[in-house]
Amino acid sequence: MARLPIAKTPKVYVGGAFIRSESGRTHPLKDARGAFFANIPQCTRKDLRNAVEAAAKAGPGWAKRTPCNRGQILYRLGEMIEARSAEMIGALVRFGASRTAAAKGIAASVDRLVYYAGWADKYEQVLGSVNPVASPHFNFTVTEPMGVVGVIAPDSPPLLGLVSLVAPAIVSGNTVVALASEAFPYPAILLGEMLAAGDFPNGVVNILTGFRRELVPTFATHAHLRAISAAVGAKERELLRLGAAESVKRTHFKEPGADWLGDAAQGVYAIRDFVEFKTIWHPIGA
Repeated sequence: MARLPIAKTPKVYVGGAFIRSESGRTHPLKDARGAFFANIPQCTRKDLRNAVEAAAKAGPGWAKRTPCNRGQILYRLGEMIEARSAEMIGALVRFGASRTAAAKGIAASVDRLVYYAGWADKYEQVLGSVNPVASPHFNFTVTEPMGVVGVIAPDSPPLLGLVSLVAPAIVSGNTVVALASEAFPYPAILLGEMLAAGDFPNGVVNILTGFRRELVPTFATHAHLRAISAAVGAKERELLRLGAAESVKRTHFKEPGADWLGDAAQGVYAIRDFVEFKTIWHPIGA
């Protein structure tokens, strides 16, 4: 007797748990051949607010971890993607990528995590400083995480683009609420499965799926999001800038068609975009 295949029920990853949309809504995802693949959760503004709460709760504990430990956890995520690279490549190919391009994207995603893991205990030496002052004091400038960062991933490449925006934010102690590619959300769902099985504390990285037109306005105006990192078009940029001005948050944008494989897609200054600088005065001899 032939058995029926068990279809996967994708869920979003919020606060360390796999959940359906708060509204219960889904939208059908079709593969490159037009065949039905799965019903993807259509997250709402309430899901986004819940994810921000989970990220805010996880923030203090994550920020207190040593830089070395945060680097180890990022490296572990890279290991897990490497171990499941065949599955990830297959997912990208199913949704229209060539096998060569998919393999390059997955390899670059692993390398990007390892790159930022290497910066975890070094960026402070580059971005911080000891300042000469005309008084009997030691004067230091050190970095601190901003808090909760909102990430809006490009449609393509769905995994590499997401990893490239998330990694520099979390390596310095921030937590993240990320909106996956609208057109190709499945690789982000697989990433959520790896986050759950890895060493990240619950709530450090939260991944939502759904329509940008419904969620971008809330990303823009949510007062507890301290920064936005997004690969979006001109119309969404303007909306994010206007909302960010009201709630006083930083915005950093990349072109959706940027070269995500190039050297410009990574760097210590991407970490700098999501830290605040604190200057400390200490009397000499005290």
